[in-house]
Amino acid sequence: MNEKSLSKAPSNPGRFRKGRSGNPGGRPKSSRASHGSAFDIVLERTFTVPYDGGTRELTMEEALQRRTLQDALAGKAMAMREVAKWVIQRETWLANHAPKVPRPLERLLTSPDARNADAALVLLVIAAPDAARADWNNTDRPHLLLEPWAVQSALRRRRGGKRLTDDDRVAIRHRTRDPDSLHWPRGSGE
Repeated sequence: MNEKSLSKAPSNPGRFRKGRSGNPGGRPKSSRASHGSAFDIVLERTFTVPYDGGTRELTMEEALQRRTLQDALAGKAMAMREVAKWVIQRETWLANHAPKVPRPLERLLTSPDARNADAALVLLVIAAPDAARADWNNTDRPHLLLEPWAVQSALRRRRGGKRLTDDDRVAIRHRTRDPDSLHWPRGSGE
């Protein structure tokens, strides 16, 4: 073995230390390309084409887009994919840049008059006026009794609910037009 190979040679035999550039100022600004690529230059060129009885100036990019659209309409698959990409890009841009229009507030109209609800219950045949209590309590609002089908539907929906108490059953019978036609849930004592 050679004695020289065992000795430690300097790590950087060059002129500059490691990590130090020979051109600390970098590349001069004038040497960088000042224009875009050749493709961009070609796309920006304009030319005149006949259009609707006159002439019109088009850029190369517009002309290529028109040609692609014509090919897509003719049924060429690659052109159709390209036009679909355009549509997706446009929709995305519109979604991101569309003005945020606040939705109009919806006014919920409420009426302090309970007769409106009573009229709806009668109209929907959920309740019927109680003739026996027509002049009870001297009000112009009629007393209503619930139709048996509506009460029966409510009783069926009580799956797993609390058991009906005796007071509950009395109240239901008292406010139903024909309480004897009701089928009570199991365990209700009826």
